Amino acid sequence: MTDLTALTIAEARDALKARTFSAGELTGAYLSAIEGANGALNAYVATTADKARAMAAASDERLTRGEAGALEGIPLGVKDLFATEGVHMQAASHVLDGFEPRYESTVTANLWADGAVMLGKLNMDEFAMGSSNESSHYGPTVNPWRRTGSDVALVPGGSSGGSAAAVAAHLCAGATATDTGGSIRQPAAFTGTVGIKPTYGRCSRWGIAAYASSLDQAGPIARDVRDAAILLRSMASVDAKDTTSVDREVPDYEAAVGRSVKGLRIGIPREYRVEGMPSEIEDLWTKGIAMLREAGAEIVDVSLPHTKYALPAYYIVAPAEASSNLARYDGVRYGLRVPGRDIAEMYENTRASGFGREVKRRIMIGTYVLSAGYYDAYYLKAQKVRTLIKRDFETVFHDGIDALLTPATPSAAFAIGDENLAKDPVAMYLQDVFTITVNMAGLPGIAVPAGLSAEGTPLGLQLIGRPFDEETLFAAASVIETSAGRFEAPRWW
Repeated sequence: MTDLTALTIAEARDALKARTFSAGELTGAYLSAIEGANGALNAYVATTADKARAMAAASDERLTRGEAGALEGIPLGVKDLFATEGVHMQAASHVLDGFEPRYESTVTANLWADGAVMLGKLNMDEFAMGSSNESSHYGPTVNPWRRTGSDVALVPGGSSGGSAAAVAAHLCAGATATDTGGSIRQPAAFTGTVGIKPTYGRCSRWGIAAYASSLDQAGPIARDVRDAAILLRSMASVDAKDTTSVDREVPDYEAAVGRSVKGLRIGIPREYRVEGMPSEIEDLWTKGIAMLREAGAEIVDVSLPHTKYALPAYYIVAPAEASSNLARYDGVRYGLRVPGRDIAEMYENTRASGFGREVKRRIMIGTYVLSAGYYDAYYLKAQKVRTLIKRDFETVFHDGIDALLTPATPSAAFAIGDENLAKDPVAMYLQDVFTITVNMAGLPGIAVPAGLSAEGTPLGLQLIGRPFDEETLFAAASVIETSAGRFEAPRWW
């Protein structure tokens, strides 16, 4: 029998319906793969083997009765940011030690309702704050990809590094992830996987530990464009528990995969040609333009003039919201508690011990920019810049552009513990330079593998779409995927 973990979601779905193998066998294959690889990759922070087998058994019963859901029997990994009832959920932070929620996030509830099987919880940057998965309380996740001829461990990107690594290493068929400034698209680009951040409001945020509420959005990471489309259709929904979710019909995204892009107008924003961008990123972008042009799309140069202000504005808005959202972790109600002489000292001790360095840094930045005397100078000004960034995109789309093509990241995956990035937080923040505008404007964006670096590691391109027009992104991404081919990490673990 073919290695079951090598199958895409679409292939496994069809084989399960044909009863070629059982959901129990498929789940067992993934559990064995996790057991053999997780020691080297550190992608999972908790596995739920018993729960997975029980869910797979229930799927087999439904398959036998002909009552299969859209994801019946498909084993998935869940980012540790999503609440899963009765199961570990710590946002990869020490401050939430031992927390097991008594409720289910809306996104994961949607997946289980469609028959998916939960394999466990995936590693991530603490509270989704990071671009490399190195800020996790559980230690860094290791990218399944390595540079040609090297055994140097590379980052999988962040914050959804565990999700991307698990998908790339075939430790789950697909995974949930979240994206506040690039945390789906950057790790997808670093691991040769596909990741889509849908339009803000497309997926409910209820039951997801908040980082920056006006920017956070859930989405999938998958092996290919079709699988990402299948997952997003199940994840998306309106939700009365999240007033920012949008009451809008969820399309059949899978039907858009393979759709012709002839006549589409694809914008190439000149501001994304940043100083010091490696030539291989520039070359990749040029190849992506050629792929879409050959498929019949019209390529148009466009301008997004306020792009240069996006990164500093983002690193004011996001930490400001984080400082408010993370105030609830105080040692009183749940998670870690470090005693003190009085309640004030207990708060101080708990938060000092519970949060890691990067989370503390962003809480302090956020508290500063919201403080009296600085609110107008920083936070209010950043929100005005955000409005201008959004207006740039609106102008371009109003002029008839259907989607934008840009690089996904300014480089290929870098080494864990890279000294230059470790010493300079701003250098790490620059990893988000191509992705954060999408979150600031609330738009959908997809990262798709488009080639390999000179060192043999994945490089991705990003497509940015109109609000709630993820279908165009899936159509255009499938053109790039077909032209570039799929990429698999050579197995070393």
